[in-house]
Amino acid sequence: MTTTIPDLEIIAKTKPEYAQILTPEALRFVATLNSKFNQTRLELLARRQERQLEINAGKLPTFPEETRAIRGGDWKVAECPKDLLDRRVEITGPVERKMMINALNSGARVFMADIEDSLSPSWANVVEGQICLYEAVRRTLTFTSPEGKAYKLNDEIAVLLVRPRGWHLNEDHVLMEGKPVSASLFDFGLYFFHNAKELIARGTGPYFYLPKMESYLEARLWNDVFTYAEESLGVPHGTIRATALLETILAAFEMEEILYELRDHASGLNAGRWDYIFSAIKKFGSLPGYVLPERQMVTMNVPFMRAYCDLLVNTCHRRGAHAMGGMAAFIPSRRDAEINKVAMAKVTEDKERETKQGFDGTWVAHPDLVPLAKQVFDAHLGTRANQKDNLRSDVNVQPSQLIDFTVDGAKISEAGFRNNINVALQYIESWLRGVGAAAIHNLMEDAATAEISRAQLWQWIKNGEKLDDGRLITKELYSAVAAEELAKLTAENPGRYKEAAQILDDLVVNDRFVEFLTIPAYEYIKEKS
Repeated sequence: MTTTIPDLEIIAKTKPEYAQILTPEALRFVATLNSKFNQTRLELLARRQERQLEINAGKLPTFPEETRAIRGGDWKVAECPKDLLDRRVEITGPVERKMMINALNSGARVFMADIEDSLSPSWANVVEGQICLYEAVRRTLTFTSPEGKAYKLNDEIAVLLVRPRGWHLNEDHVLMEGKPVSASLFDFGLYFFHNAKELIARGTGPYFYLPKMESYLEARLWNDVFTYAEESLGVPHGTIRATALLETILAAFEMEEILYELRDHASGLNAGRWDYIFSAIKKFGSLPGYVLPERQMVTMNVPFMRAYCDLLVNTCHRRGAHAMGGMAAFIPSRRDAEINKVAMAKVTEDKERETKQGFDGTWVAHPDLVPLAKQVFDAHLGTRANQKDNLRSDVNVQPSQLIDFTVDGAKISEAGFRNNINVALQYIESWLRGVGAAAIHNLMEDAATAEISRAQLWQWIKNGEKLDDGRLITKELYSAVAAEELAKLTAENPGRYKEAAQILDDLVVNDRFVEFLTIPAYEYIKEKS
């Protein structure tokens, strides 16, 4: 598709209904954002690689010396908008029509509409997701199932937040001077351009979740983007509000600085637990002594996860920001009451831990979990909108605690090893089919949990770990077990498992750690020019 914007080209097929989103004015705004900010993004991504080399060489992260004054300074983030004061239960899901309606109608205070980890970023999914967001803002979003069941929005719905893709991703279907534009700027730019003023007119605002930042400089870049976007559209400074997902282990050393950089636009931090575990494996995967056991053993009570959450709550509340808890990914079963009983008890325990730790709200992945999470937070908060007054002055987390990977009774069982392979194969296959939020073993899995699975497999092989029965974890063992799991999964439906297996093999047996599985997998779903 040729555009009227110089040097901007769309190389994917467009449908007539895409015209409402891919307008010349909106594309010009995206192009301008990319021209002004993409080079800085690329430089920051290069800095990520430099930091990784430093860690590989034994230089462990610590709190930055150059920002000591910020950590010791007397400042707070901007005052919270009224519709974001109470965030006790938030639901998340992809920008898919039916799931968005169900989430907005779920009774949760906030819905995070996801263009990132729970969305497979095919061109159709991305653009049609923007159409869904456009309609959701205007309360015109509807859906009719193949069986004829009609879905529409209730009079009262959750506050809408949008998660664009992270700085590391490109939108390969849109080229500028022959090179892909930033997926972050594409997602943000289209949504903000079309909806910012409409949202303000309706008494809310353009609110965002920001994923996978690794440093305060990456937060500064987002703040610069926000400031420019507000000026360009004549929107008052500070109208945009952003909650940063604290889901990389390096960002944990710069929490205060991230809030400081975003302070005019910041509304909080979120403990993105699954990506955080993946990031810990990724950053320290080559170092002996930093190997994590099977996924089920890496709970929120292990030292490095507990320290990270304590520091997050303390940091947010001292700076006047919301501290948001992690995802409950369980999907209630329609058939097995015993599975539900056990899982609901675990979810309740997890949410009670969050209230006691000081979090102001929490995440769920399924509408059926909203009442349970709400009940737990209602019991703790009562009529209060949040618990920002709980400053957690008892917290004094040291850098060494953030990388204390001790896990009592740590082991890698064959069942855990197989589960990682099985989940990774199932998720990647689903993602290739265009479904980025996949129900696997009664859990709503997204890219983060698949990343943990494949990263652990790589780390165990790299560090010569053993199963608890004494067998050495090797590339050969992985290949043998993967073949068995693949045979079981393809017995009834081959799907796209052959390609999924190829992608997983390339990730696990690679001598070099591949940063994100979604980058090589993207080559299998993007449209070719």
